[in-house]
Formats: sequence, C-alpha cells, structure tokens
Amino acid sequence: MTRPSSLDPPRDGAAMPAGTPAPTPSAMPAESPAETPAGTPPDLGWALAMVLRGWEVEVDEVLNGMPGGSRGYHLLTTVVHDGPPTQSALAERVAIDRTILTYLIDDLAEAGLVERRLDPNDRRARRVVATERGRSVLAEAQSRVSAVEDRLLAGISPTERDQFRDAAQRAARRIHETAPGTDPCAAVRSVLDAPTGPGRGSPDGGAREPRGRGAPGSAGAA
Repeated sequence: MTRPSSLDPPRDGAAMPAGTPAPTPSAMPAESPAETPAGTPPDLGWALAMVLRGWEVEVDEVLNGMPGGSRGYHLLTTVVHDGPPTQSALAERVAIDRTILTYLIDDLAEAGLVERRLDPNDRRARRVVATERGRSVLAEAQSRVSAVEDRLLAGISPTERDQFRDAAQRAARRIHETAPGTDPCAAVRSVLDAPTGPGRGSPDGGAREPRGRGAPGSAGAA
C-alpha cells in the first residue's frame, strides 16, 4: 500500500498534517459580481425614468387631497423648510412657472396650509408662510411619501437608499445652480406621457393618458 505523501491533499474529514499553513484568502474562490438582469439597459436615463415613473404614480395616490398633488407637496416642503420665502424666491427655488405658482399658492392658502404675509422689510413683497395646519399636514404627508420611497427602493439596502437620496439631491442642486431655468415639470411630463413598450410601463404597452394640472385646482404631476 502506498503511504500518503505530505504533498497529497487531505481526504474529506482528515486532519491537516501538523505545520501545514491554512489556506490564504487569496486561495478562496472569489464571489462572482452581481450581474445586471437580462434585458435591463445599463443607462442612467432609463433607470432614472423608471424610478421617477414609479415615484410619481405611487406618491400621487398617498397625496390624494393635497392641493396640487406632488407639485403642491414640493411647494409646501420648500415653504416649511426654506421659508418663509417671497413668491419670486419661491418660484426660483422650485423652478415652477410663476403663473402656475400663483395658482398653487392660492390652492394651498384656500386649504389653510399657507398664508401670504407682507414682508416687514419690503412692503411691496409678500412672503409665503406655512400655518400650523400646513406643518401638520406636511409631516403626515412626508411620512407616507417616505414609506412609498422605501417600497420603491426595496431592491437596495437602507444605507444605499440614503446614499441614493443624498446623491440625487446633490446632483439636482448642481443642475439647478448651473441652469436655474431647467423645468423639472417638463421632465416629469416627458416620462409620464411618453409611449411605453410592452413590459416597460403600462401593461398594454400603450401610452399613458397625460396627467397633471393644466388648470388651477387640479392635482397631479408637475
């Protein structure tokens, strides 16, 4: 019978010969990197469009009753966290046409969520101020929107969600600083109203009906 050599690999269950070094990490089989699902185009525009479409559709449902829908939500968020701004400053901050902005403020004021007040430093200007009811409504809305975002981004970890939100905010601020005339509402409309192919968007592969508010008082996309 041949005696086993110290160079022979140990049989299953056999102890390693004394003095034999343990396998180094480099000798371990490497994990294969995550693969992109088949048929998923690896481009940023497609990915952002899918996220935006999902966000707008689901958020519209949880913001039912918010004047102006998601656009009113963005406006109220800005007034609460960056306010109280003047109407002109608010128009620049949220990049909304000033005529549409006036209608939105009217709707929010009628609902008791904001008020227009004279600027004590400039009697010709008015500042948009959130009411206590407005702050309460926004806090509840933000909780619902956050839950939607967690569901929408369930494919990535909580840490990655926070990183995604932070990176998206920084990228958006940079774009707004370099091109303040950029209309985010146009991007939303182009995504929501564009024809979609089978398996990407509506189940029947057709175009979505345009949503949004063309006239004062209606809710919807920007």
